[in-house]
Amino acid sequence: MIERTKYLKQLILFKDKKVIKVITGIRRCGKSTLLLQFIKYLKDNHIEDNRIVYMNMESAEYERITESTSLYESVSGKIATGNHFYIIIDEVQNVKGFEKAVNSLSIDYDVDIYLTGSNAYMLSSEIATLLSGRYVEIAMLPLTFQEYLSQWAEMDKERAFYQYMKYGGFPFLAKENDDSIINNYLDSIYNTIVLKDVVKRNSVKDITLLENILKTVFSSIGSLVSANSIAKILHNEGRKITNETVEKYLDMFCNAYIFRKATRYDIKGKSYLKTLNKYYVTDLGLRNNVLGYRQIEVTHALENIIFLELLNRGYKVDIGKNGNHEIDFIARKNEIIEYYQVSFSVNASADTLQRELRPFENVPDFYRKILITMDKDFISDYNGIQKYYAVDWLLEK
Repeated sequence: MIERTKYLKQLILFKDKKVIKVITGIRRCGKSTLLLQFIKYLKDNHIEDNRIVYMNMESAEYERITESTSLYESVSGKIATGNHFYIIIDEVQNVKGFEKAVNSLSIDYDVDIYLTGSNAYMLSSEIATLLSGRYVEIAMLPLTFQEYLSQWAEMDKERAFYQYMKYGGFPFLAKENDDSIINNYLDSIYNTIVLKDVVKRNSVKDITLLENILKTVFSSIGSLVSANSIAKILHNEGRKITNETVEKYLDMFCNAYIFRKATRYDIKGKSYLKTLNKYYVTDLGLRNNVLGYRQIEVTHALENIIFLELLNRGYKVDIGKNGNHEIDFIARKNEIIEYYQVSFSVNASADTLQRELRPFENVPDFYRKILITMDKDFISDYNGIQKYYAVDWLLEK
């Protein structure tokens, strides 16, 4: 098992705090493994087995638990009053109304509760209302490049990076180099997410339309898109669809953690814009497999990787609008603000370099400005704008 140190530390930090720990993320990103690692931590710290209740709601063992009452009865039957118990429930969104059972358990017993889920509906308004102020979300992503590279110590880091760009960061594939195994596994993840977390959960009837929209967004990572622009593309392909329907599907995809949406922020106007967002795929391997590896636009793929890395480092990430120019990312964390431009290379010509630096001009503050490329050269600064070789930046501690 690959130890997800960052996430494990977060669970340990919140251990025995009076909040419910909710671990979210796309299927197969490592949530179940994280729970098992946390259980090992508990046992290593002298928590007896009978005080740990672990339930995986996708196991046939619990297939009869379909609603809140049976979940409450099952868990309460495993615990006793007078002792402190750890309740760990995997894929809890499979139980209808689970939040009512969780709320009751937290009130009725001395318990520390940990949940995982593969769909953002589990954090819908109902759970937010019932558990308001009493839960913390730990948003999990597939492996970072640094985690991925740790499994390929013998491989040149740039070669490993291109492999990571192609096949993504699902933990099961971290040590795999057989194309057929990789593609079959990515196929199975895609089918499970589409069928379980999108089609079934949303009662989608037109699966062909859903997949057409999904592939259109897959093809548009790193580009500004809107419901209207997607609808026009599909209209040109002979499918009539409203903007509202496209918006609905986009929400479904984001709720299943297939995509992460980045909204545009007007730096000078200091306001968020309602039109034109970017959608970044949670795992590039999933996207590349669906599109047949024929559309790996390296700059957009690199941009996608940098976006995910910033999220992993705890930043909130927006797209910046600076007058008529676009800054790839505005990254915020606490009092820190940083601006990022991402380009595969700026060494082709002076015009290329200036095109990437121009969006930084006249930004009305003095926060850090960073250009990330795949160029390996000695230039690391352009009048205060820091330049990084992407692979090295990704491996920063």
